[in-house]
Amino acid sequence: MKNITLRQLRVFVAAARHQNFGKAAQELHLTPPAVSMQIRELEQNVGLPLFERSGKAVSLTLTAEYLLVYARRVLSTLKDAEDALARFRGLQSGRLTIGMVSSAKYFLPRLLALFRDEHPHIEVRLVVANREQLSEQLQGNDLDLAIMGRPPRELATRGEPFAAHPLAVVCAPDHPLMRGERKPASALAQFGFVIREAGSGTRSAMEEYLREWRVEPRIDMELASNETIKQVVMSGLGVSFLSLHGIGLEMRNGLIGVPDIEGLPLVRSWQVVHTSSKMLSPSAEAFRYFVLENGESYLAREFGSLQPLPAEAVSPTPAQIAAAERIRRAARQVRPAAPAVPSRRAGSADPG
Repeated sequence: MKNITLRQLRVFVAAARHQNFGKAAQELHLTPPAVSMQIRELEQNVGLPLFERSGKAVSLTLTAEYLLVYARRVLSTLKDAEDALARFRGLQSGRLTIGMVSSAKYFLPRLLALFRDEHPHIEVRLVVANREQLSEQLQGNDLDLAIMGRPPRELATRGEPFAAHPLAVVCAPDHPLMRGERKPASALAQFGFVIREAGSGTRSAMEEYLREWRVEPRIDMELASNETIKQVVMSGLGVSFLSLHGIGLEMRNGLIGVPDIEGLPLVRSWQVVHTSSKMLSPSAEAFRYFVLENGESYLAREFGSLQPLPAEAVSPTPAQIAAAERIRRAARQVRPAAPAVPSRRAGSADPG
């Protein structure tokens, strides 16, 4: 065991998370043969097999499951040490790993680009996962920060809201739900739903809304991709429940409708989350403060109106105009708290 390297442990943890050497190689920017070599050397150091191989798929042996607990603990402690020492280096450089739910990919990369304009030497890695997976990665100290709709309840975290997050039922523009006046929630029971997978925050919000209004939906499909769900909805094959920040382009072009249904849009908040015990590095603290200070105004500027295109490009229907107004009202319902001002400058040498 004394010859085990940190590189081997990082490769092992990535391979265990994906249970696929190819995906681990992509995450670590290595080749699959390099991953296989590191795993083989680790197995030689341990003296026991760590993976059971079946074609491209691999699964953990009992030995590997025990080793994984300690490997994660070692890497987590090392990450905490790096973050503590980074406070002495200041903000000139640093590494930052940010997790985000898939609905946040429609705005977070552009917000991150604005942050990088101010801090060009900070190396940033983005991880896209559902809420449940982000919770596991926060617990394992794999992430500095996560952008999600609601902090994990099963984990001691600090979640700070920075902008309103409206969610609603969406459908094809010519769907029956788009005709006539406002529909009761009970009207949803007669249509087939295309929903996100278990563990998704969007699905949790949908289930919460349907429970509150005592609606038993008919589930036709379960998909893990918002983009695929949008294509299914636009094809008229079902209705769905999505973040309205993820359909701005489709709505402006008249490709997706947002019907007027009682109790909607459901307004939640976008939050920047980290574990309560984590000491943030200067780069993570700077990004946290940047999001709290700029996130609301950026989202309001990019998505607040969701105005349709001019009439010469596409003629909006009255239902689309009404939906845009509901989204504007929803965006004003949640006002995030002002960010806590850091007690010291970003370049402070105080490790505490």
